[in-house]
Amino acid sequence: MSSPARPPFPGGVPAPPGGHALRIDPHLTPPRLAPVPLPVVDETSAGGIVVSRRNGVDHAAVIARRNRAGRLEWCLPKGHLEGEETPEEAAVREITEETGIVGQVLRRLGVIDYWFSGDDRRVHKVVHHFLLAATGGSLSVEGDPDGEAEEAAWIPVVNLHAVLAYPNERRLAEAALVVLDTEA
Repeated sequence: MSSPARPPFPGGVPAPPGGHALRIDPHLTPPRLAPVPLPVVDETSAGGIVVSRRNGVDHAAVIARRNRAGRLEWCLPKGHLEGEETPEEAAVREITEETGIVGQVLRRLGVIDYWFSGDDRRVHKVVHHFLLAATGGSLSVEGDPDGEAEEAAWIPVVNLHAVLAYPNERRLAEAALVVLDTEA
């Protein structure tokens, strides 16, 4: 004769090695509150890769800024559109403010679309990137009104993949390199 089937462990939960089975009384557990959804904000920015040919090598002006964790990261200059600006106009203005370099838009490189969360909102950000030819100015972060750019540097476009912090920006740099190689 066999005995009635029983769960292999008391309460159906195995005991951890050297411990006792976990016992949770659902009557003593406080109810979980449903998370309050954060409001969603849409933001549009523009920037890109401004290029200057030096000794036969294309160089791009990039900036170093602090991320949310406080680490210094190299990235492409970019910022929010202001007023009725087009993405192209904003890219020229932002690149000039953050790098000191004035540029002329040659072509659109691509759009990066991503999400991030702040303390009080979720942000859906769309960033338009352009390839620009440097037409004037001198490399400096002194004109950055937000003070976000801590440093600016000319980096050979072929080396951008090793310098830029973000994979999406590295892909844009590769696209710029293809365009520059094709048009050279």
